Amino acid sequence: MSDSISISLTGITDLPPGKIAAIVTSLEMFAPPAKRADPPGLSGFSLEPIGRDVARYLAIYRVLGERWMWFSRLVKPVVEIEAILADPAVEFFAVRADGRDVGLLELDFRVAGEGELSFFGLDEAVLGCGAGRWLMNRALERAWAQPISRFWVHTCTLDHQSALEFYQRSGFTVFKRSVEVDDDPRLAGHMPRDSVPHHPVIE
Repeated sequence: MSDSISISLTGITDLPPGKIAAIVTSLEMFAPPAKRADPPGLSGFSLEPIGRDVARYLAIYRVLGERWMWFSRLVKPVVEIEAILADPAVEFFAVRADGRDVGLLELDFRVAGEGELSFFGLDEAVLGCGAGRWLMNRALERAWAQPISRFWVHTCTLDHQSALEFYQRSGFTVFKRSVEVDDDPRLAGHMPRDSVPHHPVIE
């Protein structure tokens, strides 16, 4: 199978079997936004550094990401993930509530002067109570405590339908849109075949 396709900019492009595609929207901010108060009732939430615990990191990643086809970490060799976790320029936190891991925050400062909100997710069980705003407040605090002049994030059409609007309400502004095509991770066994059923497997 060819590793390249021509995408029509004025109509529909058929993907080869075994491929998936998404529209990626990238957003950025160049200064800290006005602070927003934490929602009430979330005093039991906390951030806990993951450190170099690859098993814990991947367990959280899978729980959060299998609904939205997060797979970029799942297709990497474990040694590469270990190297990322060991990099002092990348921060990894588990969101804790009621004695369990319910979310993930990953901040990447490997590009000088910039911060990337690499992964930001919460277990479905804690959505709707303000946990997203609580976590974004933590992300913004930590990001702008670093010597950066730009903080950015990207989301895509495989993500939660409210993600883009949430990032915009949080102070990010859209600057780019892209088309991402990749191998379907379910066919290679990186994710359960029945995950993300709203994007069916096509072989």
